[in-house]
Amino acid sequence: MDQTSDGDEDDQRNRDQQSRRPADSRDDTNDSRGRGRQGFRIPARFKRYRREAGSALPTEPTDRTDSQPLPYQDVGNYQSTSGATPVTDVGQGISASGGGFRAPPVRARPDTGSPADSWTAQLRLSLPQVESYPYERRTRRLLDQGDDVGYSPTESSGTRPVGASSSEAGGSSSNQHGRLMTPDITSLGKPLHRLTEKQKKKLYFIDALRERYRVDYDKVQPIPYIKDRLYCVDKVYVEGGFEFMTTEQVTRGSGPWERLGSYTSVISDQRIQSVRRIIEGEPGYGKTTVTLQLAYDWCNRVEGSAMRDVEVLIILRMRQLSGIRSIYRAIEVYLLGSDPRVKEADIAAIIRESKSAVVILDGYDEYPDQHSKRETDVQRILKLDLFANTPVILTTRYLPDYLAPITKRVKLTGFDEIARDEYIRKAVVGEDEIALSIIKARLKENPVLEDLCQVPLIFVMFAHIAYENQDFQNFKSVTEFFRYMIRCFHEHLKKKSKELNTVRYSIDENEHAALDKLAFLAISQENQQITWSREGMCKQLGQEFYETYLALGIFVEEEVVSYDSSSEVEVRFYHKLFCEWYAAHHIVYILSQPGQSVSLDELFRHMKPEDVQYVYRFACGLNRDVGSSILQYLVGTRGGLDRFTILCMLEQSGDVKGILDSVRRMCSQTVNIKEGDSRVQQRSTIQLLDIAAGHDILVPSLHLDQCFSKYEAKNACIVLKSGLRLTNLKTVKVLRVTGRIRETVGDSEGIEVTREELLGLFQTCGALKEIRFEGRGFLLPHSIPTKMIPPTLKTRNIIVSYEDRRGMIHQLNWDDGHWQTTTSEPALRIPQGELDQQWALEELARLTTDGIPVSCIHLDRCFSKFDVTNACIVLTSGLRVTNLKTVKVLHVEGFMGTGAIPSRFEVTREELLGLLQTCETLGEIRFEGLEYFLPLSIPAELMPPTLKTRNIKVSYERDREHGVVHQLNWDDGQWQHQITSDGSVRVFIFQEELDQQWGKKELAVLSTAGVSINHLVLVRSFSNITDNTQSIILISGCTIPVLHTVRELWIRYTDVDLEMFLRILAYIKECTKITELGFQYCKVPDEVDAKMIPHLLKQRGVKVYWFPRTAERYLLDFDAGNWKRY
Repeated sequence: MDQTSDGDEDDQRNRDQQSRRPADSRDDTNDSRGRGRQGFRIPARFKRYRREAGSALPTEPTDRTDSQPLPYQDVGNYQSTSGATPVTDVGQGISASGGGFRAPPVRARPDTGSPADSWTAQLRLSLPQVESYPYERRTRRLLDQGDDVGYSPTESSGTRPVGASSSEAGGSSSNQHGRLMTPDITSLGKPLHRLTEKQKKKLYFIDALRERYRVDYDKVQPIPYIKDRLYCVDKVYVEGGFEFMTTEQVTRGSGPWERLGSYTSVISDQRIQSVRRIIEGEPGYGKTTVTLQLAYDWCNRVEGSAMRDVEVLIILRMRQLSGIRSIYRAIEVYLLGSDPRVKEADIAAIIRESKSAVVILDGYDEYPDQHSKRETDVQRILKLDLFANTPVILTTRYLPDYLAPITKRVKLTGFDEIARDEYIRKAVVGEDEIALSIIKARLKENPVLEDLCQVPLIFVMFAHIAYENQDFQNFKSVTEFFRYMIRCFHEHLKKKSKELNTVRYSIDENEHAALDKLAFLAISQENQQITWSREGMCKQLGQEFYETYLALGIFVEEEVVSYDSSSEVEVRFYHKLFCEWYAAHHIVYILSQPGQSVSLDELFRHMKPEDVQYVYRFACGLNRDVGSSILQYLVGTRGGLDRFTILCMLEQSGDVKGILDSVRRMCSQTVNIKEGDSRVQQRSTIQLLDIAAGHDILVPSLHLDQCFSKYEAKNACIVLKSGLRLTNLKTVKVLRVTGRIRETVGDSEGIEVTREELLGLFQTCGALKEIRFEGRGFLLPHSIPTKMIPPTLKTRNIIVSYEDRRGMIHQLNWDDGHWQTTTSEPALRIPQGELDQQWALEELARLTTDGIPVSCIHLDRCFSKFDVTNACIVLTSGLRVTNLKTVKVLHVEGFMGTGAIPSRFEVTREELLGLLQTCETLGEIRFEGLEYFLPLSIPAELMPPTLKTRNIKVSYERDREHGVVHQLNWDDGQWQHQITSDGSVRVFIFQEELDQQWGKKELAVLSTAGVSINHLVLVRSFSNITDNTQSIILISGCTIPVLHTVRELWIRYTDVDLEMFLRILAYIKECTKITELGFQYCKVPDEVDAKMIPHLLKQRGVKVYWFPRTAERYLLDFDAGNWKRY
């Protein structure tokens, strides 16, 4: 068929599609992206590209204005009229539609020379592609023809030739919509037709990935029923909260957690660098949205983003991986489509050999085969059997059964008030401050929603519904809000149906029994069903019902490619919360039938509350009688009333008499509120305390675990860090408040509790007998004037104690309002923070004045030197420690580890002897840490006789991993050495001469004792190898002879030429126990003559590694003499 007939057929198809679509969706005046139905008529010769792409491009408007898109502007961002368009759900930090939202600015037309030819060529490069095969034919034509010139619009520069580098063009290597155009795919500086076959396959692969991801991140739909407004994720992304677990090895516990800076910190933050990371989040917290934003950053090489330097990004939706055992096959099928040029083996090689690759597996909780007995590649990835050196990020609601010890946990904490305000401004009301205040007021009027709106998905829907509906009501539970939200969906569709020339929908919103059963069967199986075929769904529900719920936005269609490259349309819920909503209706139906005898154990057998919590909560809120049965079941199966049961209880407004016995049982133990708890969890515990106070139920102990913020005297309540308030504490007997010091450079955080706050807290808690501030995280008043103390408090004689920042325990004396130290010989810790140091010095001065001996002063990474002239210790902050006469033990601790050392301090003989003489009661002094250098010996003639008589214990441990402690012998002034490790040790030698002398001494001690040295690490200290290859020469001139107890030798930050490299290999040949040689952060020869490599190294199985930077690892191939990617 000729091109003209092709065009006529397409025009007729467009007219048919327009007539079937609702009128509002044909009107593009409110389109937030500035594109859509209004656009331009595609010339007939280009319509075949649109048909191949499976998209519907804009048609010609009656009048064009300058604000409308021109043919070369953003034609790649289209709105498909196909029901199979993938739509992304909303969560952490995204997205919106709403009245008054302005379209993003359109890029200016590039200066391309010939207007007609240039925009035509540009259009051909910019056409949207759902599958990669049409794009492949265009790329293949360029390769076959040897086309050296193409154009790629960028934000900073117009066009550049194919072979030009990014720096030459002055712009990014991709356009703002995520397609890495043909000119920018390679930085090799070669025309495409001159690339090797391997380079071409990599080009195809990366280009196809970008095309696939663009389709996903450019079609975000925040509100299900608003289908005529789809957004690019970056235009409306709002940052939510991220935290990471600080433990060295992964645990399934609840903390401790620290805050991360932003979503890119998941990739870049050094504190969580690992090849396995997990992003956890409750339903609606935006796990998928985070992956979309990362995909956007990668596709567009966003400046400042950690994704800019990632070469290959793989994102797989785990709900699509049912029955798929090979991860490479999954990538081929779901990300490359029908492209025949890149096969499984090619994909494996590209990922393995890429300079930096990241794999993201999104939605482990939706993975159908997570409990499969047959091992899959996903299970192998979790166990580090696959992608062992490739960073893999897993998003999930709950943790997998197996966790590699090196896994780092990150969790999403949702929207705080700042994020919510930013979202409303950015995506709903723009600069309309009045509208903003109305939405915020409606949120404040709904205390239940204020907690729930920490969940981004719920907040997004709340913000739009509250803005667009004047009859917005108050809600007492999430069930009430969800019911109202569903009703809004139906009302919106009914209004649309009344408009001229639109499809009419007549399904009753309360008639959905078939859908309830389908949803229940889906999540009540051991392997939950997440998707359905369109034909199967229509058969179960009926065509009209199906089309209605598709129009509502509750159903979403996706076109999925199968293993045999065929495609079908699958259907899923917009979000799993909707599936749980309808499943809860079916549970209510079953349990409310007269004479029903269904076992709740059997009913909930495969529905863990941690997985489908909203099923339980919705069911409790939909029917009071059914809810009571479920609550009793939860209390029985969960060993009493826990926080989840309270969440279910909150869905039932009204009388709580039926659960008072359970409340008493739960309050009989310590009630905990933790910093790591969500606001909903904290609120459930507050609700428990409110019920206890309202019914005079005694709470023996309440523990506020690192969540206390302040006492608010005006409202007589405790304010938590989350912003929630504790107002009913009149039945609490013991209040335990725990905090911790968070040190920063030069200072540390602490929560100050004033006199007024402390006294107000005592009076608010009418039954309080004891209050304890623990964990060194609080600053309490030095004293309370007696005139401020009410007589009633003196009579009650409440025990008030707190642990200060030095670890000393104090108790308040009600007679004079002063603190009494409860330890007979207190110990003082002086940390890095200057504020802490001031407090410690004040306390030390008081103890010295009172004649109280100090058992130990611990100088924690703050010792600088001893000032002999003024007989005092100088701290790194410049403060001085002068009161040392009553100190019994002085512990000077520095850096104990293998990372970068901030500073190095030498303690001279004179300083050490002066320090010992100043501390008159000193019995022991310990120096620990690599940054301290002590003298190699002290001549006997320098030792005062009094020191010999006192026989003070002086010890020096450079690093615990070295396995050697040195103790001064007062008879001869030499150090005696004690081996502290039975197993292998690691020894680090740095560039300072004294450090190298100590390192040489420790190596000799360990070798003589026969202790295996697992690692010998030379950090900027290596110089050369002696001519006879029998010794290492350090930069100070010290030599290290052949060591037969060393297993691994690593050289850091020292470049090595070919001659020196061969000498090192010859030295390694002499060290019979060495199995690994490594070079880190340095240059080495690119290749070595294989004949020059000692054959004995190959026989012994010695491995030679080179790590030029953190993300790159290579292994020397002894046969070829070159480096292979490792």
